Amino acid sequence: MILTILLNVVLPIVVLIGFGCIMQYSFRLDLYTLAKINFYYITPAVVFFSLYQSNISMVLLGEVALFYAIYIFILFLISWTVARSLKYSPGMRGAFTNSVMLDNSGNYGMPINELVFKGEPTAVSVQALIMTFQSFITFTYGTFVVQNGSSNARKILLNFLKMPVPYALILGLLLNVLHSPLPAMLTEPLGYISRSMVAIALLTLGAQIVQYPFRLRRTAVYLSMILRLLAGPVVGFAVIFLLGLKGVPAQALLIASGMPTGVNTSILAEEYKNEPDFAAQTVLLSTIVNVLTMTVLITLANHMG
Repeated sequence: MILTILLNVVLPIVVLIGFGCIMQYSFRLDLYTLAKINFYYITPAVVFFSLYQSNISMVLLGEVALFYAIYIFILFLISWTVARSLKYSPGMRGAFTNSVMLDNSGNYGMPINELVFKGEPTAVSVQALIMTFQSFITFTYGTFVVQNGSSNARKILLNFLKMPVPYALILGLLLNVLHSPLPAMLTEPLGYISRSMVAIALLTLGAQIVQYPFRLRRTAVYLSMILRLLAGPVVGFAVIFLLGLKGVPAQALLIASGMPTGVNTSILAEEYKNEPDFAAQTVLLSTIVNVLTMTVLITLANHMG
């Protein structure tokens, strides 16, 4: 089974990321434009369409929200305790906790979910919810700590309100609950956009990681990777067990808990000049090693079904 998952799910992801690396080396793609296409065009369409089509209930929505709140709080406690015990500076503590808490649930997590569950609406909806909650943490806590606590609360709120994904999530859920039919002139384009997500998101990720220099001398980078790729799934499994979740939602949440460090970690660090080299290395290393850990995690998730 492990070989099947490696060949049919994980290696296709690696190939698409590899195409992005090659494209970036060859043509120096405009990463700003690619990021905007993913963030404002493809991802909102996928989130809206998956929630609109899904059979997700308010009970499941509450369970996913509760799972994520407990999961992210435990990861915060672990990463903050480790950073504090190692006497990291305030700026480094923020960068370290971000690298553990903020994962790549969007342009890596969504394609993984799509390939594992073959577009099963409930699974996609669970991942969309996780991505939305992750975005909220990124642009609130993540932005705050990377600025050493100097961020303005009003600015944080405005940045969050500018994100399209929460609006897509709310609208998709609302139309789903109201059973409102959409005309073909909308469902067809949304379907085309959604089907482009895997290829474009992973090409973008490949292009993004090319810009990171391969210098892995900092112990903190390896420690972050261990917490993100090993402690994350262990905490995720414990919370799933605690809440008594079963079936596809439990499988999707376990897989979601094992994503590598998110590219936004590096973007925030670069934007606010707070340990950008460390942040970039955690993204690169965790994404590479995740090829192995994700294969094992998907295998374990399959046995939960």
